[in-house]
Amino acid sequence: MSIVKLLGFETLGCGCVVGHYRDAGTVRVVTYVEEKATTCGEPSHRRNHATVSRRRRSSTTPAPESPGAPRVSAR
Repeated sequence: MSIVKLLGFETLGCGCVVGHYRDAGTVRVVTYVEEKATTCGEPSHRRNHATVSRRRRSSTTPAPESPGAPRVSAR
């Protein structure tokens, strides 16, 4: 057992609620399923179990192009 710091909660698209925790001794972030949604069909989402952490989108990722935006091409 180790000491962890709560970083926050997130509701996934399937409806499950996960909590992100940082291990106090390292920089490792662990994601636990806090509540499993009744409609969730993902077998790896088990209440009170760690799950694979999804990478959050970086703020440096370019936004998708809007359909009416002019295109710029390099020649």
